[in-house]
Amino acid sequence: MRSPLRRAGVAVLERRAPHRAPDAAAMMSALPVPVVVLDAENRFTYANHAAEQFLGVSTVQLGQLRLTDLVPADNPVFMLIAQVRRGEVTVSDHDMTFESPRLRKSGIAVQGTPLPEEPGAVLLVMQDASAARALDRQLNFRSAARSVTGMAAILAHEVKNPLSGIRGAAQLLESSVCDADRELTVLIRDEADRIRALVDRMEMFGEKPIERGAVNIHRVMEHVRRLAQSGFGAAIRFIEVYDPSLPPVHGNRDQLVQVVLNLVKNAAESIASAGVPNGEITLVTAFQHGVRLTVPGSDRRLHLPMVVAVRDNGPGIPEDIRSNLFDPFVTSKPAGSGLGLALVAKIVSDHGGLIEVDSRPGRTEFRLHLPMLTDETVRPG
Repeated sequence: MRSPLRRAGVAVLERRAPHRAPDAAAMMSALPVPVVVLDAENRFTYANHAAEQFLGVSTVQLGQLRLTDLVPADNPVFMLIAQVRRGEVTVSDHDMTFESPRLRKSGIAVQGTPLPEEPGAVLLVMQDASAARALDRQLNFRSAARSVTGMAAILAHEVKNPLSGIRGAAQLLESSVCDADRELTVLIRDEADRIRALVDRMEMFGEKPIERGAVNIHRVMEHVRRLAQSGFGAAIRFIEVYDPSLPPVHGNRDQLVQVVLNLVKNAAESIASAGVPNGEITLVTAFQHGVRLTVPGSDRRLHLPMVVAVRDNGPGIPEDIRSNLFDPFVTSKPAGSGLGLALVAKIVSDHGGLIEVDSRPGRTEFRLHLPMLTDETVRPG
């Protein structure tokens, strides 16, 4: 038997298109984008399955709620709804944010349409554009990574050889100079080693194909946690929120360890540098249905149901670098090289995945969307 909420929603559809009523409700329910109907007092009278997932509330519960129970009354979406009712026209807006104790969504495109047969009723279609924007940014990150690859190739050829000569000369001088000058030779040698290490890190941006197979992501997370707790994260509390039913990730185990370790190390350093009491890092794994994206400029589609997140309660990422956070040489650390997160983005991209970041004071979360192992990704032999 249909719930009152679904009956109300179907009734609206039937009055608008009586000759298609039997199919209209099913079509609305099958739409992959969230669709809701609000009455004149902004009470929910219909929500499809995608809207349930988007709002995190069942249709039965929504039937008892108003939009103000999920979104603050000063949210711009209410201005959009008022325009729809006042002009009886379709109104669209983009890059909206729904933020409340019960809901947090950003980068939302909303379209409102009046329902003439239901005075004051508005049909809202909502679309989360954040994943698509993340894919666009990922392509930009990859372009930036290629520029680092070219720079690394030049540096390897033009810098490494003379650098080895400088270091060797410093070592020879070290045994034949006075103590005061010996400190200078040690400084030359150490700085030569530092530059060589930087060049080596940049060479990691190369376009070498990666070997991928079945990876148990929980073993990766556990390995990183143990490394952190035995070293740089010894004073930090780790919280694990894992979905034990996750299938294997289609990836490279060592590179995924490098990615998660880098994110955890950054989180620990952020907490420590700000002197945050009771520092916490939360490691999360989850399965997210329906994440399929078309790569711009191609017919290739990404299926990325595996979610891995690293969340901390540090001070957050400075606003002036958030939009370029994954670009090479962008860093907020006084002694940082700015290559760590650029390499993370490059590795995630090599896996065919996406990386997103959500940061505000007291809460920063990096989310990785990764492909799972399927019959299509397993190569025989």
